[in-house]
Amino acid sequence: MSQAVPPGPEVLFTGSSQMHALVRAHDWASTPVGPVASWPTSLKVLVKTLLGSRYPMILTWGPELSQFYNDAYSAVIGDKHPGALGTDIRGTLAEAWDALGPLVMEAMTTGVASWVPALMLLLERSGYREESYFDVSHAPAFDDAGAIGGMLAVCAEVTQQVLSSRRMRLLRDLSARASDTRSVAKTCADLMSAMAGHPLDVPFALLYLRSADGRSLTLSGAAGLERGGPLSPETLALEPDAPEAASFLRALAGERVRRDGLESRLSLKGGPFGDAVGSLLLQSLAGAGTAAPLGVLVTGLSPNRAFDEGHASFCELMASQVAVALRNARAYEEERRRSEQLAELDRAKTAFFHNISHEFRTPLTLMLGPLEDVLARGPVTEAARQDLEVVHRNAGRLLRLVNTLLDFSRLEAGRIDSCFEPTDLAALTQDLASHFRSAVERTGLAFVVDCPPLPEPVYVDRQMWEKVVFNLLSNALKFTFTGSLTVRLTATDDAVLLRVTDTGTGIPAQELPHLFERFHRVHNARGRTHEGTGIGLALVSELVAQHGGDVRVDSVVDEGSTFTVRIPRGSVHLPAERILAPREHASTATGARPYLQESERWSDPEAAPASVLPSPGAQGLSGPPPEAQRPRVLVADDNADMREYAQRVLSPSFDVTLVADGQAALEAAHASVPDLVLTDVMMPRLGGFGLLRALREVPATRAVPVVMLSARAGEEAAVEGLEAGADDYLVKPFSARELVARVRSMLELARMRREAVRQELLAASLRESLQARDDFLAVASHELKTPLAAFRLHLERLERSLGEEALGRARSPLESAGRQVQRLHALMETLLDVSQLTTGRLALDLIDVDLTSVVGDAVARLRDEVERLGVTVTLEAGTPLVGRYDRLRIEQVMTNLLSNAARYGQGRPIAVRVASEDGTARVIVRDEGIGISPEDRARIFERFERAVPARNYGGLGLGLWIARQVVEAHGGRISVDSAPGAGSTFMVELPLRGLPAA
Repeated sequence: MSQAVPPGPEVLFTGSSQMHALVRAHDWASTPVGPVASWPTSLKVLVKTLLGSRYPMILTWGPELSQFYNDAYSAVIGDKHPGALGTDIRGTLAEAWDALGPLVMEAMTTGVASWVPALMLLLERSGYREESYFDVSHAPAFDDAGAIGGMLAVCAEVTQQVLSSRRMRLLRDLSARASDTRSVAKTCADLMSAMAGHPLDVPFALLYLRSADGRSLTLSGAAGLERGGPLSPETLALEPDAPEAASFLRALAGERVRRDGLESRLSLKGGPFGDAVGSLLLQSLAGAGTAAPLGVLVTGLSPNRAFDEGHASFCELMASQVAVALRNARAYEEERRRSEQLAELDRAKTAFFHNISHEFRTPLTLMLGPLEDVLARGPVTEAARQDLEVVHRNAGRLLRLVNTLLDFSRLEAGRIDSCFEPTDLAALTQDLASHFRSAVERTGLAFVVDCPPLPEPVYVDRQMWEKVVFNLLSNALKFTFTGSLTVRLTATDDAVLLRVTDTGTGIPAQELPHLFERFHRVHNARGRTHEGTGIGLALVSELVAQHGGDVRVDSVVDEGSTFTVRIPRGSVHLPAERILAPREHASTATGARPYLQESERWSDPEAAPASVLPSPGAQGLSGPPPEAQRPRVLVADDNADMREYAQRVLSPSFDVTLVADGQAALEAAHASVPDLVLTDVMMPRLGGFGLLRALREVPATRAVPVVMLSARAGEEAAVEGLEAGADDYLVKPFSARELVARVRSMLELARMRREAVRQELLAASLRESLQARDDFLAVASHELKTPLAAFRLHLERLERSLGEEALGRARSPLESAGRQVQRLHALMETLLDVSQLTTGRLALDLIDVDLTSVVGDAVARLRDEVERLGVTVTLEAGTPLVGRYDRLRIEQVMTNLLSNAARYGQGRPIAVRVASEDGTARVIVRDEGIGISPEDRARIFERFERAVPARNYGGLGLGLWIARQVVEAHGGRISVDSAPGAGSTFMVELPLRGLPAA
């Protein structure tokens, strides 16, 4: 019987794959393993099994390590396939043998299998030295005799997973480093620091920011590369002809620019194997909305990774993260800058109130003095006396308003003049309240004063206490029509309480939080008069605070209000230097008379107020609740293990609340708003998307960050969650570090959004404050003009009613009062101009005007006044110069310039010249006075600015500012040429064509 012939490869390896065909066709007889017929059965079985597997597998056999592999493994060795079949594996994987050799030899010599996850290997399978990662297992392969004949390896490439995880860590680090940043410079430093920690993905990085004019780039951050090198200049001019600027200009235009072959210019090693870096990428950093790009991000590319689609997407995300951080930093800096500007303007307006209060007090004093002299000396007719009393009463009201302004300016500047002394407060309060008895009883109201003796004297500033009592009583009387007013003083263990109770119209609840704010008035309040500036109660609050006390109000609409002032007993709460201190400023206390005169007018029949029902005002914005020590995270997931895992991971850093579905999460969020919601997508009763929509529909939870958890991986699932309104989308499974980092990042972003909203509310509050002051400016001007008009009218009637003899005796004081009326009228006109200019309401009445005539009239009008002071005024004018001007405003400019020349000219001549040149009219006012220093010339046309101390020359610092505004509104300009001691020359230039009529 003949011996059976062993089957050949065409019988053993009958599969249809490429590797089956290659194994069948290979000349095995020329290899160390010999022809297939000579193979041991174990080898045939191993090769047949290997070829049939769809998992990457390789078999080495014999001491020459001849290799067999399947179709799946052929992709691992790339372009070395198919030549590697049957050859020594040490030649095929020579570049990676340092890492693989020990594992292969260990399996073949010891018979012990190994498993290594994410093993980094250097492969040259695609034409370059590639960084790759594999999960590998090496096991011994036995021959028919049971001896180790080779090695069987199973591997899986995990390069993309390793790279994705590493790149995600870099993106998270960028977000974390930038989250606490407050300035652009610190943001750039933090971003570069984060990139420096990931050299395998970013060998180097350069951050260039565009200049404000867009003509250059400045290097604002660098990592991994020296600044100032051939490819890292400190500054770069964006000129089209500059070779180095070309790639940056393309990037700024939105193109992703890659540059290669730069090894010699960079001189930088990178990647895990220390190869030369020769490529970089330039990307634009997008601005907000349609704004111009912020700059360019330059990043080095790893020499051991191909720039494929995944690598490009990663670079785009990195540039986007950098741009977001820079935009947030710039927005914060801009908001802070605007807030500082508003605060500076607020301080300037405070100084203005202080100055204008002083300016008003002088003419008011000179008005009241002559009036009181006339009333005291007599004889005057009864009609004249009544007129004088009207004038005197309105002047007193003006003085009280001015004193209140002065008190506010001193309080705000920290210069309030206080003197705290031990006082029998019961006796003082009873005495002050008694002044109001006749005024209260005249209105038909009951007046109860209950001020029993106190156990000890109370330290108060008597003048401040007078203003507190008078303001509260005046306010109570103003809004009470029936019932009673009660003043009650009591003592507690540590304080004294003053309560002023009325049965008046009451105050709506939404107005109570704003009642003591400056310039705030209750809308549609029913009172005995609608006059007022909204500063009385604010002043009460400020004065009580100076005593270390506080004031509060309890009120019910249509039932009445109770104001309670609390003053601490003793003196330890007061500044020691202000106890029994001498006063440094003139008193602003006016006594009860102005208050009583005003309240007496309220009780006149013709002054009875119309009945107006109080309507609720706008609800005040309540501030955000104080943040807890630890952020509160609400976790919604129907899987109990997942809930417990989330709690275990998050609870060390956050307060965690667990619920089993979306409906329970919604109820918990409505009961107590969390700082963040972490929710699964698929849940019973209410799923994650339903919960998200419900949270966004309610204002209280609309801004709460929502992080969605899902087992659905892939871009589409993430996009769906983010488009639905989620703040982040986390795919299961995830690491504890990633979960904590995502939650912390979202909380920080939410905090930054709240901070941005807070800054915006602060800026809005400052703008409202400035608007309130501007409104008050206009109201105050109107309020001041009304009594002034009455004063002027009755002064003229008085002059006409006096006989020859009485007129002779009163002529001098009447003329003095008349001059002060003129001065006060000019001050109020200036005040109205400021209100119109600051609110943009200045309107020009343009007509054809002869400028030469206007200037001549102004000079003639002021010549008599200045010549009484020994000053001569000369006018040089030629032919008429006709243009379209507002005649009154041009006269105002000339009056201001001539008045300044007379005030600061030291009695020397003033020269005025009118001429024209090249279609421009020029008015020149020259004096030989004290002159202006160079540093003062740059600012004298600004608001509230002077070149000389106000105490020496007076003035508000507004005349030249108003002149500049008027001239510029005509399309002209005003300038000054001056030197100290050499006089000043002011030049006004106006277009002869003028402006078109509005």
